[in-house]
Amino acid sequence: MIIEDDVLVRQALGDCVESAGYAAEGFGSAEEFLASASVQNAACLILDVQLPGIDGLALQDKLIGADNRVPIVFVTAQGTNANREKAMRQGASGFLSKPFRREDLLKILGEAIEH
Repeated sequence: MIIEDDVLVRQALGDCVESAGYAAEGFGSAEEFLASASVQNAACLILDVQLPGIDGLALQDKLIGADNRVPIVFVTAQGTNANREKAMRQGASGFLSKPFRREDLLKILGEAIEH
């Protein structure tokens, strides 16, 4: 599941994930994702930090609070040390800053899903 408000980035992430043989479903906001049935079926989330409404770190908090431990990989332009540290401290599987290398995303994604 890809939660990214920029439609072009969301599509590029989806294409990258699908090129590695994974299924991808995209959402423009955390609220859109939470309102979908996909919440229960997510094998992994690729998540931006800065989103309209509920931001990525708040969504991570919300999922942890609901005892939903789906692996989360952050891909963001908001790659500050504070954001990275908070995300990783709360159990994120990875944290990549945009622009990122396709190989890095697929490696982290594969490890997150396998784990």
